[in-house]
Amino acid sequence: MFDLRRLRLLYELSVRGTLAAVAEALAYSPSTISQQLAQLERDAGVPLLEPDGRRVRLTAQGEALAAHAAIMLDADEQARAELERLQPSHAPVRVAAMQSAVHGLIPAAVRSLAESEPELRVEVMELAPEEGLFELSARGFDLVVAEQYPGHTREHRAGIEHTLLGRDAIRLAVSPDEPTTDLAALADRAWVMEPRGTAARQWSTQQCRAAGFEPDVRFELADLTAHARLVAAGAAVGMIPDLVFTGATPPVRLVDLPGTPRRDVFTAVRRGSRGRPGIRAVRDALQQAFDASADGDTEKAP
Repeated sequence: MFDLRRLRLLYELSVRGTLAAVAEALAYSPSTISQQLAQLERDAGVPLLEPDGRRVRLTAQGEALAAHAAIMLDADEQARAELERLQPSHAPVRVAAMQSAVHGLIPAAVRSLAESEPELRVEVMELAPEEGLFELSARGFDLVVAEQYPGHTREHRAGIEHTLLGRDAIRLAVSPDEPTTDLAALADRAWVMEPRGTAARQWSTQQCRAAGFEPDVRFELADLTAHARLVAAGAAVGMIPDLVFTGATPPVRLVDLPGTPRRDVFTAVRRGSRGRPGIRAVRDALQQAFDASADGDTEKAP
């Protein structure tokens, strides 16, 4: 019989790629992980790992067992969820949320949960959607709040379920005294955008190109509140989603972009854990928070 904890280590290695990454994610030492995987090899009776330079990689047998490990971990999660439904245990819910959700949704959701589920522990970390969705698949978090920009669909990972919270308007942000509100007329301005490789950066760049110019990105920042401050100071122009300003007066002038684009804001969970009462409570609280924030051109989920 295989030890589920050792199978988890093998699965994590298949997802994260290196023993060091697994050690960092699970707070184990690399030597401990190596020892446990060596014992798993003895249990399996076949080689699961092989040298790859200074690293190790999974053999064909290791890949096969890692695939079965994912199924067994999912079954374990479903069993725990069923037991929790029968007798709620108030197991902690670990949430990874993009920055605009941390500003616009998390405070209201946590406040609501403190009243409705006072014994539920909710742990929140700010992560970009790309990283948060990866960590969800790798079982680093229980729930993720992420976004999907128009024309940029997110990867569909096996065993992950997405639920739409609603649609959030994205607008051109200029300083309060900026006379120009036409996108094409801002071709010679300095721009602030999110880092390269993010969906937000790709989408914003495409909007500028569609307007006939390549943006001069002088400020590359993940912090959207810093975007707003730079724009308010007249140092740059940018594109900022409405959710960033939930409950506050924007320090910038917001102008509708061509086509009044909106991004999808959604939660994601593993299917094996979706029945956990704590996760359902957090999803409900986030939905209520989004619905309460929805105004103007921000749309609630159908």
